[in-house]
Formats: sequence, C-alpha cells, structure tokens
Amino acid sequence: MSDAPVSITPYVNGPLEVKGPVRVNASDGTEIRSADSVYLCRCGASANKPFCDGSHKRIGFESDVTA
Repeated sequence: MSDAPVSITPYVNGPLEVKGPVRVNASDGTEIRSADSVYLCRCGASANKPFCDGSHKRIGFESDVTA
C-alpha cells in the first residue's frame, strides 16, 4: 500500500466512497479486499456487507450529508 491520502465521501441517500489505498479487514483481521477505492454500505440492507450493492435505492434509504 502506498502513502497516498485516503478520502471518504458520503453520498446523499447512498454509500460511503473510500478512495486511496484501501484495505478492508474482517473483525478477525483477515483482509477482505485491497483496492484503490471501495463503496461501503450505510443503509444496512446490502447483501454484500460491508460493501454497497445498490440496495439503498430499492429500500428508499435517505440520509442527509452536511459539512
């Protein structure tokens, strides 16, 4: 993994976009995915948790993104 910065962007009514050198680990420390970007579920309905699978659209998930 590089030392490049990581950014996290919450999308209105959608997932979190994590960009940069990203490594997602399970609670036991096992690496699930290593990538340049991932989209993480915020709605809780994804069948592919912790990753977004678009379920937020199907269930009508609503969120407010403010700075």
